[in-house]
Amino acid sequence: MTEKSTPAGNTPVVWGSDVIAETIRALGYRFIALVPGSSFRGLHDSLVNHLGNHDPSMVVCLHEEHAVSIADGFSRVAQEPMAVALHANVGVMHASMTIFNAWCDRRPMLIIGATGPVDARKRRPWIDWIHTSKDQGALIRNFIKWDDQPTSPEAAIEAVLRADQITRTAPAGPVYVCLEVEMQETALDRTVKVPDIRRFNIPEAPAAPADTLKKVVNALREAKSPVLLFGRGSRESAAWQNRVALAEALGATVMTTLHNAACFPTEHPLHHLPPVGERPDAAESALLRQADLIVSFDWHDLAGFLSARFGEMQTQTPAPTHIVHCSVDGFAANGWSMDHQAFPAADIRVLADPDSLVRQLLAEIRAQKDWTPVTRKATGHWADTAPAGPDAGLPFNSEQLAFTLSAFSRGKDVTFARLPFGWPRIASRFTTPLDFLGKDGGGAVGTGTGHTVGAALALQGSSRLTIGVIGDGDYLMGVNALWTASHMKIPMMMVVANNRSYYNDEVHQERMARQRGRPVENKGIGQKLNDPAPDIVGLALCQGFEAGETVGSAEELQRALEKGAAAVAAGGRYIIDALIIPGYSDK
Repeated sequence: MTEKSTPAGNTPVVWGSDVIAETIRALGYRFIALVPGSSFRGLHDSLVNHLGNHDPSMVVCLHEEHAVSIADGFSRVAQEPMAVALHANVGVMHASMTIFNAWCDRRPMLIIGATGPVDARKRRPWIDWIHTSKDQGALIRNFIKWDDQPTSPEAAIEAVLRADQITRTAPAGPVYVCLEVEMQETALDRTVKVPDIRRFNIPEAPAAPADTLKKVVNALREAKSPVLLFGRGSRESAAWQNRVALAEALGATVMTTLHNAACFPTEHPLHHLPPVGERPDAAESALLRQADLIVSFDWHDLAGFLSARFGEMQTQTPAPTHIVHCSVDGFAANGWSMDHQAFPAADIRVLADPDSLVRQLLAEIRAQKDWTPVTRKATGHWADTAPAGPDAGLPFNSEQLAFTLSAFSRGKDVTFARLPFGWPRIASRFTTPLDFLGKDGGGAVGTGTGHTVGAALALQGSSRLTIGVIGDGDYLMGVNALWTASHMKIPMMMVVANNRSYYNDEVHQERMARQRGRPVENKGIGQKLNDPAPDIVGLALCQGFEAGETVGSAEELQRALEKGAAAVAAGGRYIIDALIIPGYSDK
């Protein structure tokens, strides 16, 4: 729920920050997530008293990290950037981890920052000095697409227009515009106009050149056992349907990954292995070794994926299979971060948007009347033998939690904003582009709650039930993001897979102990979250959520999910603390 201002805006343009606020509105930003700060108090006033706190509406947060995570989660659904405002250098430093995470996720985001007076004689003692930096953008420049620090309203308008175009252009990524405080707070003595933003719109996504497209079509025509790797892709229904149509026209096997959001129906007959997880699987390796053509549509870490399945480092002994790799992600590489992953070998490189290539290939194939899909030897489908639900006779661990959630979501409009470590691949039954929104690309901790709040905000008013399933460590670091959901009355549910440990690091310590011949029994020292055990439910209640008792079985979880779904359907917010036995699934 948006807080209403009095008066409700539409005041004359008087201040430098007024035209900046108008530019943000003209570009179509619906929300701006923020923790208030004096460095952008001018812009804050313009958003409230000039624009009336709508378009964009303020999403008030308790920490700058959450503001960025909420914007990240919002863009995963809305496929448009949210604006974020950060207070001076301290706000940027607070938010830097989640900015890096959004960068690795290739999420669009317009970040507005601010600095104290550039002119030293205008700085207030102490506070303006510590909130002023000569090059504030340097704090995050290595993991954003672009930044600027304009010093006039005209330059600020241009900076915001450019930033918006850059953040929305593939490969997407956060951008940063730092507003000098004096520029925001100076009364205008001249007319400063926001131009027609249609003259500054983003370019169309790049498509494959004709010659390259012909090479890919010829490779597909000659292939007898093609495999399509669908990685990053649009949430648009048309793009989803095109991927399905292309796979069916080719008769090609499809693989997807739990690293990225759902981009193909996992129970489709051509997707006859479950989505790829963190570790290589023998069936995946066998399938890829039998393929005579692999087509990667912006597959995350193609070289690493193939190295693990073929058993050879791809830069030394590339996979013997003919490979087509379509991506524009190379434009994001800058050498500071290794998020670009290992360098994949490819026989045909396509510098194009992957959904554009799918659309082009589908048109070419449909135009060739003699095209016949390849026939593959019938094999069993993974979903035929996957559990339909939990087994009451087994201990309540990450697998049983996942099978309970999977069974609960069947036939319902459920969006899993996040899924935790230990989620079994065979519990991944996704039938629409909004069923699963992907992992956190930067491997961060504390982002799951914010991502879920942002996704639920984008889905507010729809029929979908937004559920974030995260570990207890992720939850405890990000729990205050839940307050924003309560404050804005955003319906959503959180399920905490609570093993009372930083369990992923227990696994690492066990590996170290075995490697060094030391006691494995010590792996939990410095890892356990007990004595006292954090009050998962109590922390959510403090943020305005509803909750029941901690659950310790699949049956109890099922009842809690039904109760939570009813609460969310009534416009509420619900938390479930699922106390599970530590361990990860190998399924």
